[in-house]
Amino acid sequence: MTTYVQTAVDPAEDTRPPDSDRSRAENSLARKLVAPALVLMLLVTAFPMLRALYLSLFNYSLTDPDAREFVGLANYATALSDWLFWKTTLNTVGIMIITVAVELVIGFAFAMVMHKVIFARGVIRTSILIPYGVITVVSGFAWQFAFSNTNGFVNSWLPFTPDDFNWFGQYWSSMLAIMASEIWKTTPFMSLLLLAGLAQVSEDMLEAAKVDGATWWQRLFKVILPNMRAAIMVAVLFRALDAYRIFDNIFVMTAGANGTESISFLTYRQVIEQFQLGIGSALSVLLFLSVLVVAFVIVKLFRVNLADARQES
Repeated sequence: MTTYVQTAVDPAEDTRPPDSDRSRAENSLARKLVAPALVLMLLVTAFPMLRALYLSLFNYSLTDPDAREFVGLANYATALSDWLFWKTTLNTVGIMIITVAVELVIGFAFAMVMHKVIFARGVIRTSILIPYGVITVVSGFAWQFAFSNTNGFVNSWLPFTPDDFNWFGQYWSSMLAIMASEIWKTTPFMSLLLLAGLAQVSEDMLEAAKVDGATWWQRLFKVILPNMRAAIMVAVLFRALDAYRIFDNIFVMTAGANGTESISFLTYRQVIEQFQLGIGSALSVLLFLSVLVVAFVIVKLFRVNLADARQES
């Protein structure tokens, strides 16, 4: 069966009239109004990053600030040669891949429900989105109580676990509890982004595929998903970057016990608990660079031209 994909408008066939003087004046005014906020945002964003990059070049502890010493890239060498850094990186990447994959499947199912439902649409959509309105720390505490072996309900709901099973007593069960909390909290965000992409799929193409005799699965994989690739990329990109910086749920549910630390949590320990600004800043710079790598890989994997997706020249 042929794959039905919406194509971009050929620039040579673009018959839109040129911008009027009023339109150009309004665009110029808009840029002038936005400029101060943009400059302020760049200053607020850039200064901490440059400050962290500067501090990462020093052996600097707040417990002995007078002993600050320039060490160049030694902090980066220390971090990259430490097994704890790579263990936390594996934890972070594992959490990111599993949670985003599960959220993508469940979020797409929720998006289909919100898109197709014909009764009580407002109530159903609001019900699905409620978890995303809960503060992450509150969600973490709620799931910590849910997985508790003294007053939680998870052990009684799962037939294969004993009533006194301690989910936070070992590594894998602790990670499972953390990921369950993360998935419950952020799946609605994924479904919201996918719903926007689902609304862009042409009903005419779906009808044409149906007339051609396509089954529901064929319409899903040949029509719907190919035309949602840009929306799926945006949803995966946003959630992957967010999941890669996971901190709140780990802080609340395990405090990093049983080897459940993420890169963000390791950075927090170095800077806030141990006052090691030098190595902590180096870790934050490495975290920033790894986030850029994750974003680059995702964009390359999907190979989506957002200008084409918006049908712009």
